[in-house]
Amino acid sequence: MSLPHIDEQYLQDALVQLLEIPSPTGFADKAIDWVENAVTALGLSPERTRKGALTAMLPGKASDAPRALTGHVDTLGAMVKEIKDNGRLKLTRLGGFAWNTVEGEGCRVFTRSGRVISGSFLLAQASGHVYGQTVVNKTPRDDDAMEVRLDERTATAEETRALGIQVGDFVAFDPRVVVTESGFIRSRHLDDKAGVAAMLAAVKALLDAGLTPAQRTTLHFSNYEEVGHGAAAGFPPDLAELVAVDMAAVGEGQNSDEFHVSICVKDSGGPYHHGLSNRLRALADQHSIPYKVDIYPYYGSDGEAFWRAGGDVKVALIGPGVDASHNYERTHMDALVGTTRLILAYLLGE
Repeated sequence: MSLPHIDEQYLQDALVQLLEIPSPTGFADKAIDWVENAVTALGLSPERTRKGALTAMLPGKASDAPRALTGHVDTLGAMVKEIKDNGRLKLTRLGGFAWNTVEGEGCRVFTRSGRVISGSFLLAQASGHVYGQTVVNKTPRDDDAMEVRLDERTATAEETRALGIQVGDFVAFDPRVVVTESGFIRSRHLDDKAGVAAMLAAVKALLDAGLTPAQRTTLHFSNYEEVGHGAAAGFPPDLAELVAVDMAAVGEGQNSDEFHVSICVKDSGGPYHHGLSNRLRALADQHSIPYKVDIYPYYGSDGEAFWRAGGDVKVALIGPGVDASHNYERTHMDALVGTTRLILAYLLGE
């Protein structure tokens, strides 16, 4: 059986639209709203968990070994930790990234009143003309050294508070989405909006073709993955196996690249389910889907979150190769299409 046609424009548009929605961990409601609308438009009936994740069910030909797919819409981000005497902001990180990866980036502060205030994230002693290049170059990029310079007239903590900014407000970094004619997409937060877009495109292809998955399948879109517990809950009690769809890490020493779907067989939490990983490899071979197999030493997934929460299921991990993960990331449409095809093969495979 050949795989159904994939609407690549839908895949790309879904990704770009998701990337433009700020959704740092703990503040992902608008991204979940968008996915809910997309899933509803596909003819499914999504539901929210108490935690704020989104689920939807695809009926299958059988339900003796139900399956699930999970991807996360939450991203790296920050919260206001302190309003400094000079009116600028000290931040606390959301998720595992280094401050130097967002140094000089634009950002937005989301106040309790709903007002959004833009700014830039900089070294507090940012000017080489004032502090000297030695200070600028050698200062460690830690919490105390970095600050948000707001795009408002404020020079005191009182003036900043008068803008409506408070400790605990969420901060999102600008994604800077670029789609090139050569098929590259570069942006912050491809982790894991690329995986979510591939999930949606696969479901659309399946339903457009009038096909039914081999097993009843739960679609799960989590909102706390970047802090380690996104997919710890939200699945049916009879679940037999779970495939997490998340980005593949590209870099020196890695087998993954920006042009293939990757199957991760081990990461920082240990090996994934050998039998399920091998079944995914066999499906990729059967359908002539180019893929890579890889190991990520500094990586964890929502599949492991479910395992740690006591999930007694088979778990595997796939996803598109993403260069410079947790930085200014980049992938290619070939990897996105490959991931979508492997999801389809999994859904349809016996």
